[in-house]
Amino acid sequence: MESLLIGSFHRPSIPVAAEFSPLKTSSHAIVRVLKCKAWKRPKKHYSTSMKLQRQYITQEHVGGSDLSTIAADKKLKGRFLVHASSEHPLESQPSKSPWDSVHDAVDAFYRFSRPHTIIGTALSIISVSLLAVEKFSDFSPLFFTGVLEAIVAALFMNIYIVGLNQLSDIEIDKVNKPYLPLASGEYSVQTGVIVVSSFAILSFWLGWIVGSWPLFWALFISFVLGTAYSINLPLLRWKRFAVVAAMCIFAVRAVIVQIAFYLHIQTYVYRRPAVLSRPLIFATAFMSFFSVVIALFKDIPDIVGDKIFGIQSFTVRLGQERVFWICIGLLEMAYLVAIVVGAASSNTWSKYFTILGHAALALLLWTRAKSVDFRSKAAITSFYMFIWKLFYAEYLLIPLVR
Repeated sequence: MESLLIGSFHRPSIPVAAEFSPLKTSSHAIVRVLKCKAWKRPKKHYSTSMKLQRQYITQEHVGGSDLSTIAADKKLKGRFLVHASSEHPLESQPSKSPWDSVHDAVDAFYRFSRPHTIIGTALSIISVSLLAVEKFSDFSPLFFTGVLEAIVAALFMNIYIVGLNQLSDIEIDKVNKPYLPLASGEYSVQTGVIVVSSFAILSFWLGWIVGSWPLFWALFISFVLGTAYSINLPLLRWKRFAVVAAMCIFAVRAVIVQIAFYLHIQTYVYRRPAVLSRPLIFATAFMSFFSVVIALFKDIPDIVGDKIFGIQSFTVRLGQERVFWICIGLLEMAYLVAIVVGAASSNTWSKYFTILGHAALALLLWTRAKSVDFRSKAAITSFYMFIWKLFYAEYLLIPLVR
């Protein structure tokens, strides 16, 4: 669950341009740039002070080489750079083609939707739905329709949750994730509000017309927890409190996704009695560990912005390296339990797949963890995305547990 509406923005000063661009410019070139219409930002853009930006860049745990990480993707970085050495005014540059405009809009929405969470949600629903399949004839058009309805409704809600988180964290994201559309100024606050409101309405509308109560309650509880986690209102914005924030992510990823979407297929699609099977119990227990790890690990790369804006995450309290190894320990314990569960299975093919698959993932995790450079934000962020890949891999193994 990656968060209302925060202050005004102002244009970056000349030193910001110098930090983002390696070009050597003369004073005459700088004057020309400042006169250029293309350099002008919307009023709602970059309110982070130079003090905060310099503090971010000079933090001890972020090496000088990570300046490229701050600018992140090259397309976005290109929007911030002004080639002061050019002899032509920026107004004379060729205008974008309709295709370029469409491409930029799709790219901005792609980043806004936080695709790694989208993939995780879709895979988890498919995996848990397969646990309700008892025989080959269960793969009917009704089954595929039920799974598709659940995925689309859940993805709409997922976009609402991650979008609301960004709306509530614009200032923090300018430090931690400046490539996100709201933090970069590609989306205005009004655009963000329209997008998240639309997807929340679409999610509830689809959940209501489907008529599945497990699906509707999964959407409603996710909405409530996602809103309480992010929105900046009295008694809310639970992400400020480490334990409560972890419990929100745990409740959605570990409990609601597993049980509610399983019951959606079991009771609504197949019209069978609600029974918590052994594979479902395993999936819920295993993903409980994984959800806690994701809740803890997601704050490790964001320690600078969280410190500046008073978010008391476990990483801020305990330090990056300590929280990192706590996460690794929890995951290795989960893999060990999964191996034991596999060994106890009476199904031969399930036993081998469960044991070998989890042993391979545990070894891969340990090997990769030992090579992480804690001085590099890029390395820590890369490992966080690797954790998500392990999350995806687990949902490929869960349907094989019998």
